[in-house]
Amino acid sequence: MIWKKISIDTSLEAVDLLSEFLDEQGIEGIMIEDNQPLTEDEIREMFVDIPLMGDASDDSAVVSFFIDSSYTDTMINELADKIRAELDRLSEFIPVGSMNIDMTETSDDSTWNDNFKNYFKPQRLYGNLVIMPVYDEIDSNSDDDMSENTSSVKTDGFDIKQDDKVIKIKSVMAFGTGTHETTRLCLGLIKKHINDMSLIKKDITLMDVGCGSGILSIASVLLGASYVHGLDIDPQAVEASRINAETNEISEDRLLFSCGNLLAGNVNMIAENYISRSDVSENVETAKSKIEKASLGSGISSALTAEEAARMVDIENGTSDTVPKRKYDIVVANILADVIIPLSSVIHEYLEDGGVFIASGISESRIEDVKITLMNNGFTIIDTEQENEWFALAAVL
Repeated sequence: MIWKKISIDTSLEAVDLLSEFLDEQGIEGIMIEDNQPLTEDEIREMFVDIPLMGDASDDSAVVSFFIDSSYTDTMINELADKIRAELDRLSEFIPVGSMNIDMTETSDDSTWNDNFKNYFKPQRLYGNLVIMPVYDEIDSNSDDDMSENTSSVKTDGFDIKQDDKVIKIKSVMAFGTGTHETTRLCLGLIKKHINDMSLIKKDITLMDVGCGSGILSIASVLLGASYVHGLDIDPQAVEASRINAETNEISEDRLLFSCGNLLAGNVNMIAENYISRSDVSENVETAKSKIEKASLGSGISSALTAEEAARMVDIENGTSDTVPKRKYDIVVANILADVIIPLSSVIHEYLEDGGVFIASGISESRIEDVKITLMNNGFTIIDTEQENEWFALAAVL
């Protein structure tokens, strides 16, 4: 789909009022960019896992939004005139910046993937696991004087040691470069339990639920898993993961990615889990109705309050591929507590006898909820790891 991006140069002081005005014009999905550096607490709260660079700070801001092809040129010009008029009105009371309005067209989400190299640098994730960006470059010096694409690993002076296992990342179309605390916690538990299992069995299988860009899946292969299945409800995540697996030269007989949802079709179970919380008082049918309208990946229904929406999981998306009822030695879910909680009721179907469920992405405020739910579903917690306010658990049935 062709989208037109409209960006307005303004000031921090005008952002809220301009955003309200755009909302009144029927514009949704406003994006705000400024030069105020995030604090460490804000980065953790936002679950940002890309190292943010630069410390520039000024009072400028850019408010952007996207409109589709249903907007004619006349409609766009009228909207731009309304925006200018509103900024002129606001300028009588507050600074509004340059008020420049820029319009560009985009057909996909490639801008993010192309620009991630400006922020994503080589890093040591855990122990001897290193993550390394790989960029496509154009070689204009080929023998036949024709430009061609080549891949280039950017070490940026990073010291690669002899025994390091390098995870090459070419695509981050989906969330995840592996540098967040929850990923490191997960990697530590994966490494520990692969090593422990390798003492008693030769082939170790692992399922990565919510694989994102495939970091944990690829790392699991490098750490010794014989077969890994990465699963995500987002098709872009699956595509990014497949690209990254190919970049690391891992074949599908070792590492397979698919788009699917372990919770799809489990509305009754999710509803019962939802109302089992002490602060929720409604019947299963009402809860089912709300859950069926909720979508974590594609927006939350207006029928839900913010508190209710925080407990919902997507049961609509991620059903394009069949998720086989295969059992795995280890199942990993580095997601969020509000997804891990309902997963706890179905994950046993994918675990071998003696298998380990590793759950990460759990904030300090939700750790007890997750522990209680795991125990209520028959799990015994055998490991608890913490970094800052994030937790990861390992549990067995």
